[in-house]
Amino acid sequence: MRAVIQRVSHASVTIEGVVKSQIQQGYLILLGVCDEDTTEDVEWLVKKIANLRVFGDENDVMNRSILDADGNCLVISQFTLFASYKKGNRPSWFRAGSHEHSIPLYEAFCTKLSEAIGKPVGTGEFGADMKVELLNDGPVTICMDTKNKE
Repeated sequence: MRAVIQRVSHASVTIEGVVKSQIQQGYLILLGVCDEDTTEDVEWLVKKIANLRVFGDENDVMNRSILDADGNCLVISQFTLFASYKKGNRPSWFRAGSHEHSIPLYEAFCTKLSEAIGKPVGTGEFGADMKVELLNDGPVTICMDTKNKE
């Protein structure tokens, strides 16, 4: 599983001209799933994200988690995080997980993250053409890959 976590002042996702989800302060998370991913990857990634300390404390030092900041999360499925670009100039998506494998893990990730932060998580729509809007705060952008846990 790969995630791009962006600390945001606000973010939203629009599908066919209709805002599906929007959040204020928190994380916009782009999530990619490959066929080798398991529920163990979901558990590890949720724990890492929920406890990631990138929100400012009283001294404006990145020392608080999303839990401490009472922040929100918006999770967008993003198969393009598994783009292969080694040959030619047109990316290949063969490393991205199949729908049958990816959708249940994406949904499990959203459910577990919601439980971890104690509030609903905004989502996009798996496989839809989505327009994502955000104001990156910092900017703070962190990439995580469950295959590189060390």
